[in-house]
Amino acid sequence: MSDTQWEALSNQAVAACGALYFLALLAYLVQWSALRTVPQAASAAHAEAGSVAVATGPAKTVVADPHRAALTGRLGLVLTIFATAIHAVALVARGLAADPDRVPWGNMYEFTLSGTFFVSLTFLISYRRLALEWLSPLVVGFVVTVQMVAVIWLYAPVSPLTEALNSPWLVIHVVSAVIATAAFTLGGIVSALYLFKARSPEAGGYLARVPDLRTLDVVAYRLHAFAFPVWTFAVLITGPIWAHQAWSSYWNWDPKEVWAFITWVVYAAYLHARATAGWKGRKAAYLALIGVATLLFNFIGINYFSTSTQHGYANSAPSQVDG
Repeated sequence: MSDTQWEALSNQAVAACGALYFLALLAYLVQWSALRTVPQAASAAHAEAGSVAVATGPAKTVVADPHRAALTGRLGLVLTIFATAIHAVALVARGLAADPDRVPWGNMYEFTLSGTFFVSLTFLISYRRLALEWLSPLVVGFVVTVQMVAVIWLYAPVSPLTEALNSPWLVIHVVSAVIATAAFTLGGIVSALYLFKARSPEAGGYLARVPDLRTLDVVAYRLHAFAFPVWTFAVLITGPIWAHQAWSSYWNWDPKEVWAFITWVVYAAYLHARATAGWKGRKAAYLALIGVATLLFNFIGINYFSTSTQHGYANSAPSQVDG
């Protein structure tokens, strides 16, 4: 296949996985439509009608149609798995479209595609281990939304890497950074859910299906505890080594380097506060969201508003960027 054909295949795979993610989101929404929260006194009537009631506190979540809820939930998961697989094809084809072949991390469009892929992959890997079924609609909704933004506003044609980026450290550094970013993103979503549920503990609808506050707190902690050492490896080890190779200096006070380190400090404070000061619940959730804010600013703000960074994602120069 020619480079043009590989690029066309990548674009088609992006469109296909986006459609599958959207169908998965619809399946999850249909699943949730089969669930509703009713007063506890009304649960007996639903039970007589054949519904299944699951205790959630002062109210009960009643499955009006257990078969439909289970079927659409499984369908959504299968669609998400297929979408993620095609998402991987899009990334591989994008790399093979370049001359010479390279990893698909040459500009902001490609990095965004990679980031959403790892968000979906991390979610699927954690699905059983952390029992994340309740997180499905938010994760898939996030992925399909960010993909739409990437395709509409961030798309850039395939181009070769600059000499500074043509290094094995690009693979090591960016892979570790994007894996950590995916886990931090999932942890941030769970932390935000914790704050919403803590503010309205008796709320119905989707929040009634979200686990209790203690479970949310534990899930958020586990995601952050996994992401932090990976981010440390990316920011404090592989990043400086690559910088020294490319610019003959381990540290250049580049805005992206500084904000990556700020993000590291915030998440280090999050884990340290939990371990030593007993910070849990609201305080930990707020600190986690501050970490997500620094992460997003590093990814978006620096790339678009900094004129001095050597890590630019400017669409006008798509080949002169890195992760």
